Amino acid sequence: MKLDDDIHNYYEKLVVDKLTDSGLADSKGSDFLADLSCLVLNQLPPKYIRYEVDMAFYLPQAERLQMEMNVNTAIKSALRFLKEKEDSEDAAEK
Repeated sequence: MKLDDDIHNYYEKLVVDKLTDSGLADSKGSDFLADLSCLVLNQLPPKYIRYEVDMAFYLPQAERLQMEMNVNTAIKSALRFLKEKEDSEDAAEK
């Protein structure tokens, strides 16, 4: 069963926007970005929408700011996790 192509998790857009704005989307490979995105999105509650304009019109400013802070926190946590994983793999190779 297919619901609709327009239904998506609004947090996906926020995460992609933040990764692009921070330069990570340009400086990291696609595998790293895919892993990072999964780790980030798994920390966030889903917020399904059909149209972007609905979020822009109906979402209170305070909730929008909270969502952006949640994305920032989740990205920092995921980057820390990936760095620790990389460090432990480097140590195991020595």
